[in-house]
Amino acid sequence: MNYFKNALIILLLTCFSGISFAQQSISVETITDKQHPRILLLKGEERQIEQSIAGNPIWKKMHEAILLESNNIIALPPVERIQIGRRLLDKSREALRRIFHLSYAWRMTGEQKYFDRCEKEMLAIAKFSDWNPSHFLDVGEMTMAVAIGYDWLYPNLSAESKKIIRDAIVYKGIYPSLDPKYNSWHRVVNNWNQVCNAGMTYGALAVAEDHPGLSKIIIDRALNSIPLSMDEYKPDGAYPEGYGYWGYGTSFNVMFLSAVETAFDSDFGLNSTPGFLQTAVFLQNMTGVVGPSFNWGDSGSGGDLSPAMFWFAQKNNDPSQLWVEKTYLQRDDFSRFTRDRLLPAIMIWGKDLPLDKVSEPKVKAWKGQGANPLDMMRTSWTDPNAIYLGFKVGSPSVNHGHMDIGSFIMEADGVRWASDFGMQSYESLESKGMNIFGRTQDAQRWTIFRLNNFPHNTLTIDNQLQVVKGYAKIDQFSDNPDFMYAVSDISSVYEGQLASAKRGVAIVDQKFVVVSDELTAENKATTVRWTMMTTGTPKLGKNSITLTKDGKTLHLKVNTSAKVTMKTWSTEPTTTYDAPNPGTTLVGFEMQLKPNQKQAIQVLLIPGSVNAKNAKFEKALGSW
Repeated sequence: MNYFKNALIILLLTCFSGISFAQQSISVETITDKQHPRILLLKGEERQIEQSIAGNPIWKKMHEAILLESNNIIALPPVERIQIGRRLLDKSREALRRIFHLSYAWRMTGEQKYFDRCEKEMLAIAKFSDWNPSHFLDVGEMTMAVAIGYDWLYPNLSAESKKIIRDAIVYKGIYPSLDPKYNSWHRVVNNWNQVCNAGMTYGALAVAEDHPGLSKIIIDRALNSIPLSMDEYKPDGAYPEGYGYWGYGTSFNVMFLSAVETAFDSDFGLNSTPGFLQTAVFLQNMTGVVGPSFNWGDSGSGGDLSPAMFWFAQKNNDPSQLWVEKTYLQRDDFSRFTRDRLLPAIMIWGKDLPLDKVSEPKVKAWKGQGANPLDMMRTSWTDPNAIYLGFKVGSPSVNHGHMDIGSFIMEADGVRWASDFGMQSYESLESKGMNIFGRTQDAQRWTIFRLNNFPHNTLTIDNQLQVVKGYAKIDQFSDNPDFMYAVSDISSVYEGQLASAKRGVAIVDQKFVVVSDELTAENKATTVRWTMMTTGTPKLGKNSITLTKDGKTLHLKVNTSAKVTMKTWSTEPTTTYDAPNPGTTLVGFEMQLKPNQKQAIQVLLIPGSVNAKNAKFEKALGSW
């Protein structure tokens, strides 16, 4: 390394070490007293996993799936530095997947082929010009990848390979994180904080004996920075970025905590952060009856096995939190799980859990407040025809948020009738010049069809956008099996459009759903549009719509004293940047309000398995 690089590093360390870490600080000797491997799985702990494999056919099958995929990886050429737009992230993620799988396979079998291929991958990555620090998630995941491989293969790596890989961790991973141009993530509350702090901590743990001062700075920073993002789970565990980003941010947060606990025999009080351990119940309830998740915000609809849930079940001593995970583990083919780059961690976190004692959850209605409050309720965890209802309020201003305040999804008779589009691929938008992360009222983000309020299952007033700065919480809630409900005052997201707006959703008598709105117009004539996105085929009637799908039906019935015009709207894109939405329709109605008019609207969603004539509900929100 030349003089100028040395001078830069000394300057960065000097500047950064001036930051006060008043709350938590580690002793670097605690790390270096532990020989490699010291990350996640200590030397000799492979035997505990072997016992789990021998004693449980599920863990045997998972272990074999990881080995089979490791064999597949051996035949692949190493990852190349090919950037897509501003991101190298897909390469970092693939590197983490490969190295974690291969290093696990080597530790569990001792077979040289896994060692050699893992070393080859790390050496190739170490030779990249950089790990793309301008998009630091890429560096975070790449550093974690190489740190795991370096630590787990350390006893058998040559001195030359150790130096090449170690230098890459330090100079392409850790040092860029000290540069103010790249490290704003340690001051934010979103998933960048969790992912980048985890990656840098893994790097610091891996190289601690050669760079003790640097490792201390990095781990101290993480211990005092990651609480910013962990505080976002307060008070109940609802994760404000939605299902998909729970899987990202929370999983890396758990990777961080697991590594820190392994290295220091302490969680430094982080597990006591209000709401964090409770977030497992949030995720569990986010999965509907028919399979997909409640995919509000920038999330996809798919659900899948989450290794992090096994960590939570262990920490909470509650196997019932694995009820949804258990359904995934009943599949015949485990190969699909190996696309998860963190999959080998499941063998560490799940090895001591009694999978035969995973019982049905007791909670059928769950409410979470916080930055993006929501409520989820169902009539059964075991009946495939059960009703599932998810209701979201919160604010469009939350990271990865949409204008979906008051939106809901609904399932019954094995069909998701009310759906959410979820996210559109970032690259598909950024490649067309779209600025997709602005959160002001006039941000370009809100011109994207899937992200504004027009296609969501909520209200649109006078063809206007919801107010970004608005916020709504769950004001009333009940888990009474005969009348599960949630009510929210959503007036602030219609500021200047409506004088007041309240919405309540409920499952009535475990038979049908009601969506109830009570609105007051401003001192002007107002057009109210009520929409629900569906994959069902609609047939319009008088104050009603009948949906059909897969031989099942749902009756949408509007009860109100006002005149309504039943409608459908196309979901076809009208711009060059919006994604197509095949097989979907917006259904609902429009109505006119006079100046200052107060109006109640009740929409009943009645499954075809219920006699629609017997489905009656007339309670005003004030009497819920």
